[in-house]
Amino acid sequence: MGLTKSSVGVGAVDSDLKIKKQSKSDRVVALAGNPNVGKSTVFNALTGLNQHTGNWPGKTVASAQGFCKSSRHSYVLVDIPGTYSIMAHSAEEEVARNFICFGSPDAVAVVCDATCLERNLNLVLQILEITPNVIVCVNLMDEAKRKKIKINLNLLSERLGVPVTGITARSKKSYLSVLRALDGLIDGRIINRPFKTIYPKEIEDAAALVETQIKRIAENPVNSRWLALRLLEGDASLTAEINSAAGERLLKNPALFCALDEARKMLRAAGIDCGRFKDLIVSSLVSEAEKICDGAVKYEKKQYTGFDRRADRLLTGKLTAYPIMLLLLAFIFWLSITGANYPSELLSRFFGFIGRKLSLLLTEAGAPEWLRGAAADGVYRVLTSVVSVMLPPMAIFFPLFTLLEDSGYLPRVAYNLDRPFKRCGACGKQALTLCMGFGCNAAGVVGCRIIDSPRERLLAVLTNNFVPCNGRFPMLISVITMFFISGAGGLSSLFSVFLLTAAIVLSIAMTFLVTKLLSLTLLKGVPSSFTLELPPYRKPQIGKVIVRSVFDRTLFVLGRAAAVAAPAGLIIWLMANITAGDATLLEICSDFLDPLGRLMGLDGVILIAFILGFPANEIVVPIIIMAYTATGSITELASLAEMRQLFVSNGWSWVTAVCFIIFTLMHWPCSTTLITVKKETGSIKWTALAALLPTAAGILLCIAFNAAAKAFI
Repeated sequence: MGLTKSSVGVGAVDSDLKIKKQSKSDRVVALAGNPNVGKSTVFNALTGLNQHTGNWPGKTVASAQGFCKSSRHSYVLVDIPGTYSIMAHSAEEEVARNFICFGSPDAVAVVCDATCLERNLNLVLQILEITPNVIVCVNLMDEAKRKKIKINLNLLSERLGVPVTGITARSKKSYLSVLRALDGLIDGRIINRPFKTIYPKEIEDAAALVETQIKRIAENPVNSRWLALRLLEGDASLTAEINSAAGERLLKNPALFCALDEARKMLRAAGIDCGRFKDLIVSSLVSEAEKICDGAVKYEKKQYTGFDRRADRLLTGKLTAYPIMLLLLAFIFWLSITGANYPSELLSRFFGFIGRKLSLLLTEAGAPEWLRGAAADGVYRVLTSVVSVMLPPMAIFFPLFTLLEDSGYLPRVAYNLDRPFKRCGACGKQALTLCMGFGCNAAGVVGCRIIDSPRERLLAVLTNNFVPCNGRFPMLISVITMFFISGAGGLSSLFSVFLLTAAIVLSIAMTFLVTKLLSLTLLKGVPSSFTLELPPYRKPQIGKVIVRSVFDRTLFVLGRAAAVAAPAGLIIWLMANITAGDATLLEICSDFLDPLGRLMGLDGVILIAFILGFPANEIVVPIIIMAYTATGSITELASLAEMRQLFVSNGWSWVTAVCFIIFTLMHWPCSTTLITVKKETGSIKWTALAALLPTAAGILLCIAFNAAAKAFI
């Protein structure tokens, strides 16, 4: 999850799903598996850094392909999306199914979790119905050993009729067995005799009737029995793919049409409608998976998931789940903010030193005063302000978030919030995208791709900006500390984080409220169900977490913010230095906005600062200081006490501070987020609504609070 290079990356797959090979002799292997089975770990171990990432054609589903070599062949590994089933109900399942069926891979390697093998075999059996060229990679064998689970790989291989290999994440030698199995399969030294799932007699008879007609028609690209079952199932999403792969004449063939009609009549006569048909298919797969594992998988401990169950009683319990979530959220904020103070200060001093040298260099080079001011005091100072304020908290928050993700806690968050989101007409997965928004709203918007329903995905995109990103935390914590925390004791940061957490709870409540309103008006619909697996708790791999979160998330988001902050710095400097009469453009604009600002409990300077801070929220407070001090460039004060004195002397009160906090929580998204919303929705209308919703909510709440404060105080 999250905004990564793969979210927006390089095209790795052509529009017709043909893979880009390094040479004609490359063999294509699809890497399939359920989510949370370590599929990406296997992919990375086999391909190393020899990878390409991108999106599937016409989908916002990330794809990746990589290259590896064995002693006999070179392989192109295609990491297809993790899915529980290829009976497609989501974009990820469609992509996985379509590539296996119509992408013509030479082999499919299915990665399974050794600690819950019985559940994973459901997907294996489905893939075996499509192609015999399958190997099964049982991952996390070391974790199974720790939980005293014994797996007889040879017996599994014998029952499934395909090679089964065991993998241990920390053992590179175990990955060689995967390549050896692939070599044997490609060379024909291993002849697979895949297990055939037997369904109830009524379904088998109906499928045989349809399959007979399919075989009589022209050559087909997929297994005829599997195709017959899918046609009887009435999978509408498969129709277009079949037309593309086999030609429209397959589905329009009169004999096939008649066979389908007769087969469905047979099923209805047996009391099997569409829903019952699917239930029988799934129950048969589950039953066969249980039989295959019987005796091949042995549990020495009766409760080998004892720790997980005890932890879940605490982390997902009715009385404890929400308090723990709030405490954990407060702890992450405290760690991010407190830990970011020192590196932010060091970066600010370093950039300030470089800025003075740059200004001196331009002066000595004879550059005009306007050029020196625009370059050093405008572009450079705004850009470095964004970097010094934004980089440290992101560098702390994203690794912490990724640690929660890798440890298995984030799926529990989605589980806990599933019910309130369902009551709002949304999907529980929105909880994960909401959490990602705390790090970066653009990352949260991209993360909405995990939501299957287009309506619910749009709900999550439109409301993600109601939770503040890390760029707004410094503003919130500074104002909270200046106006609501007395003294400078060591507990001030804890009180600040407590009040910040209360503000965050308000933003989450507004997310629920606006989601509910949208689901009752513009985006009406019934919330869809989804399968949520609670993976076992695992010890995160710290090194990989840090590398992935820093390079794929932190630096990527920072680069986007910096790209828009630099030109914004020039605009801000021009507005602060170009005069019309006796006033600068900045003063004219702030005077124009002052009546609205006063109505909201703010002033015109604050509103123009938010408008000019559109490229990056980090520069809002520096712009306010610049306007109050009339210095013509971004200025940083020595302490919060000095900043408070400046604000109070310009009319701030505790009411102003509260309204500032509300508007900081709820106003238009930054430019990076809006660009991302436009890319994800492909619509100017929805992008405009994503900006309008939080802005309208912020303005109305500020006006209401200001009016109430004047009336009762």
